[in-house]
Amino acid sequence: MRFPESTVAAGGVTVVRNPATADPVTEVTLADLAETDAAIERAHRAFPAWRAVAPGERARLLRAFAAVVDAHNEELARLEVIGAGHTIGNARWEAGNVRDVLNYYSAAPERHFGRQIPAPGGLDVTFHEPLGVVGIIVPWNFPMPIAGWGFAPALAAGNTVVLKPAELTPLTAMRLGELALEAGIPEGVFTVIPGRGRIVGERFVTHPLVRKVCFTGSTDVGKGIMRGCADQVKRVTLELGGKSANIVFADADLELAAATAPGGAFDNAGQDCCARSRILVQQSVYDRFLELLQPAVEGFRVTDPADEAAQMGPLISAGQRDGVAAALDGADIAFRGQTVDGSSGYWLAPTVVLPRSARDRVWTQELFGPVVAVMPFTDEADAIAKANDTEYGLSGSIFTRDVGRALRVARGVESGNLSVNSHSSVRYWTPFGGFKQSGLGRELGPDAPDSFSEVKNVFIATDN
Repeated sequence: MRFPESTVAAGGVTVVRNPATADPVTEVTLADLAETDAAIERAHRAFPAWRAVAPGERARLLRAFAAVVDAHNEELARLEVIGAGHTIGNARWEAGNVRDVLNYYSAAPERHFGRQIPAPGGLDVTFHEPLGVVGIIVPWNFPMPIAGWGFAPALAAGNTVVLKPAELTPLTAMRLGELALEAGIPEGVFTVIPGRGRIVGERFVTHPLVRKVCFTGSTDVGKGIMRGCADQVKRVTLELGGKSANIVFADADLELAAATAPGGAFDNAGQDCCARSRILVQQSVYDRFLELLQPAVEGFRVTDPADEAAQMGPLISAGQRDGVAAALDGADIAFRGQTVDGSSGYWLAPTVVLPRSARDRVWTQELFGPVVAVMPFTDEADAIAKANDTEYGLSGSIFTRDVGRALRVARGVESGNLSVNSHSSVRYWTPFGGFKQSGLGRELGPDAPDSFSEVKNVFIATDN
């Protein structure tokens, strides 16, 4: 992988805009190649001292970081409202998730230990050794929590971290970098450098001192990162696209399924790789489900994301909005929800589409916007087949009152995260990741520090 001549000289600047109004918020200077190299080298120099920090002290520093984040929850949330268009309720939860993830992994340094394995003639033990510098590339759709899912377990395992936020949404990540220093995390241990993917992101892939890359974003970009990391046999975790199914059986609580479907599909304006953007409904209740779904969609509150009652805000950019709108050209639209009229922001109404076939673009492609497609199925086998008829396998939901059916379908659906009678995909204490082209590896859960470590085996002879 090589850098185009036109992009290496300077990082330039990016204008952060408020998606609700399109007004500029601030300008952020982007790192160039030399600044990126310098940040990686600082992290490399900080690594020996950080890995040598006593487990209890590293745990204390992570808890201190969590406390500082908690004290700045409202500030971080407001930054995410104006910089990413997130509703204020969601943004508070996201800042709280960073706090919770830091607290959760603060327990890891004192518990991330190896094993003693019986061996004839001696003692065999294993150690978890940190990798070194970890490069984390964060997307624009959930800038705070996804950053925390990477840096918290990486730091807990004794690594140093250089984090690149998305160009569109760098503000909260940059603030988290400042708060880490305020909490006492040593200089160089956790560095945030805003920059272009073609400069900073690619340098994470090619720089020999970066021992692992964590990337969340599109499947196409993820494939390029994986190819680049292969040149150095570099560790990689990828969380990529999704086209998740929400399967509603005839025996389900239809009122619950219909009432919760808009949140499952339209949260964060549908800019969520876990969005349940395909709804499969058993044929015998298909018409009734649509009748129940319409008022739920039309009542989904789309308004200024700073409004405490907002359930959905704008899309991230004009380009994102226009791309989603273009995908709806010629589609069979069943009904739409609210939108904000007369605004220069990047608004689009929640939209329910009835695809003509399983090859329709709205059914097969991740549009990353507030669009959900609804299709009938006949029986369990048909539901599983239709749910699996995609290159993705990240998340999904199953609505049924039959526990046996729920387990059968959950085992049959090719997806890394499934919920029964809910749309919950992420809990920081359970693993998260995808099947097929939705990604590689797992984030979160008790084993996440393992993915930032190498296992070293040591045999000590005792029979000499």
